[in-house]
Amino acid sequence: MKNTFLYLSSCSTCVRIVKALNIKDAPFLQDVKNRKITPEQLAFLYAHTHSYETLINKRGRVYAQLKKDGKSFTESTYKALLDQEYSCLKRPILIWNDEIFLGNSKATVAQMKDALHG
Repeated sequence: MKNTFLYLSSCSTCVRIVKALNIKDAPFLQDVKNRKITPEQLAFLYAHTHSYETLINKRGRVYAQLKKDGKSFTESTYKALLDQEYSCLKRPILIWNDEIFLGNSKATVAQMKDALHG
């Protein structure tokens, strides 16, 4: 899989992490609002996590509204959400040398920094 940093440019946490990683103008940045996650990328992420639920941003408005409406969730529901709604993707995600780094915890950001800069 091609090295990619999936993020949302309107997310202040993602922007802060991009700055912290010093990758502001990197060619591998992919703003998921402007360039949706591809089916190949989603399949790659699923192959590594074995769960679409792991890839869901459970703090997002779309997910929260569906949960409030009493929607029941299955792996196929999670996959459909990821296919249809960019804001449902947990972010940021770094795909680097066939490894993935998922989320914005301090430990994950430190791992991203190590992967990117050695």
